[in-house]
Amino acid sequence: MKFHMISGGPKPVAPFSHAVETDGFVFVTGQMPDTPQAPGVLPDGIVAQTRAVMENLKVVLAGLDLGLEHVVMTRIYLTRFKEDYAAMNETYRTYFPPDRLPARTCVGVTGLAYDALIEIDLVCRRP
Repeated sequence: MKFHMISGGPKPVAPFSHAVETDGFVFVTGQMPDTPQAPGVLPDGIVAQTRAVMENLKVVLAGLDLGLEHVVMTRIYLTRFKEDYAAMNETYRTYFPPDRLPARTCVGVTGLAYDALIEIDLVCRRP
């Protein structure tokens, strides 16, 4: 197994690696909607937070020489499921081609770090 911390990547909010790799699979830790330059500072609303999370995931993937085209599974956690599900989906959908949508789970949760509205983690496969 390889444990990855990405230089310049998002600041971890707990003791974890940005990603762990084993047998060609890469498990990317759930990302928050803040930025590496301003840990804990979140944009307003689900659309901006979804974009911020996806951009953080792209930073981690780039640090591993991977991209969103390598994602096989996403897990999405929403604190305001009913209120934010549709807008999150519209935003999330723009990151993947219509014929390359990863498998996905999306659940409502009672809380996330920094009082974020969303967190997303990934499972990827190296080519």
